[in-house]
Amino acid sequence: MKQFEYTITDKEGIHARPAGLLVKQAGRYASKITMTKGEKTGDCKRLFAIMGLGVKCGDTVTITLDGQDEKEAALALTAFLKDNL
Repeated sequence: MKQFEYTITDKEGIHARPAGLLVKQAGRYASKITMTKGEKTGDCKRLFAIMGLGVKCGDTVTITLDGQDEKEAALALTAFLKDNL
């Protein structure tokens, strides 16, 4: 299992467009990928799960990856978050 934290810098937080892109990116990997904000956790492969977290600018989220391609997925998602959120 791999885990990392990221602080959202997009002034609009995670809204529909970047959430959709995140789901698409996460869907490329076999690993289970989740995002946690506070007490809530959502599956990164499900749009409404991510939108339901209500992530705003300045919030720190924890991404957890578990599976056979978790290292590759962690690198790709770290780059995705830096470029898009």
